[in-house]
Amino acid sequence: MIPRPLRTDDLDGAARVHAAAFDTPWSAEALGEILAAHCSFGLGVGAPELCGFILCRDLAGEAEILTLAVDPAFRRRGLAQALVRDAIDRAATMGTLALFLEVATDNPAAIGLYEGAGFRQVGLRRGYYARALGPNIDALVMRRDL
Repeated sequence: MIPRPLRTDDLDGAARVHAAAFDTPWSAEALGEILAAHCSFGLGVGAPELCGFILCRDLAGEAEILTLAVDPAFRRRGLAQALVRDAIDRAATMGTLALFLEVATDNPAAIGLYEGAGFRQVGLRRGYYARALGPNIDALVMRRDL
């Protein structure tokens, strides 16, 4: 599947995918507010039903991957890799100098995805991610120069 621009009619599907992927999911309304901001962009995969998406914000020459989610039934098919690759390309086209993200230290698959895309650790946020069961989890701050 080839990523395409995320649309407002994707927001319910994006919220469903996010809820399947995270302990503290974002609502369709919250995702819509981010997508509507002039500095944000999103990409999605899947039609007619969304099965994965990435949402980014670009400010002053730096961009951030705010969230990336793939429906568990569609994982291990290269969708997350395609979304990250296309987000990197889009940010570079916009003149962005660097792309940042946070990733939970207990998510080795995501860390591997980002390292494979050229990101490197530049920081650590202690207790950044809340978990439904158990203690909060640290986040790696990662960066990729564009």
